[in-house]
Amino acid sequence: MQENNQPKFFGRRKGRIIRKTKSTLLESFLPAIKIDENTVFDKETMFGKPVKKINLEIGFGDGVHLASQALNYPDIGFIGIEVFKNGVANLLTLITGIKDGKDLPDEIKLLENREDNIRVFDDDARLLFDKIPDGFVDRVFLLFPDPWPKKRHASRRFVNPDNLKALSRIIKKGGILRIATDHKVYKSWTLRTMHNCPDFKWTAKTSADWRNEPSDWVKTKYQQKAIREGRKPVFFEYERV
Repeated sequence: MQENNQPKFFGRRKGRIIRKTKSTLLESFLPAIKIDENTVFDKETMFGKPVKKINLEIGFGDGVHLASQALNYPDIGFIGIEVFKNGVANLLTLITGIKDGKDLPDEIKLLENREDNIRVFDDDARLLFDKIPDGFVDRVFLLFPDPWPKKRHASRRFVNPDNLKALSRIIKKGGILRIATDHKVYKSWTLRTMHNCPDFKWTAKTSADWRNEPSDWVKTKYQQKAIREGRKPVFFEYERV
């Protein structure tokens, strides 16, 4: 832990320069959907309207999966966590339709075909967990997390006993934790670590259940790049017991 009692974060918070349009989205639109100290975790009031379920995506990257899931399931509330500012900015572009080079409208708002069912936490996921009530989340997505392949960095991997303890508290019984990875080290690490966690059971019955994409899967640019480079992703699903 750091001296300010916040967990030590490893990874990038910002990449290449964010252009004016996306910077404006971060400044002017993000506050409308951002989770902060005043956010109340309630299915009836947290989003633009009451929602039936809550899905949580940890490290949503460029936002393609999160934006697509939220569009496909308008009656579900989605919480997206991402520290990388460029990724957050890209998500805002996807859900507002405002791209670099376009004139900014007088009022920035969601695309007409979208419900107000996304909320964003732009900091370390571990800082959010304590704020989420027990059993609040129906499904968690952890897609292609940083594998930290070197042995000395193993403690940095998101799938670890401490994070699984936190997830087991916030995921309702019968809820699902979906983990996707294309890295051979992370594959074996995930299987071993999850096997040792009594709060979750692997739902796979045959090899096809984890080798093939789930029915509601949304391909991301990262996944497509991995496939082009010869890395085959796997899709593990675990049920909260």
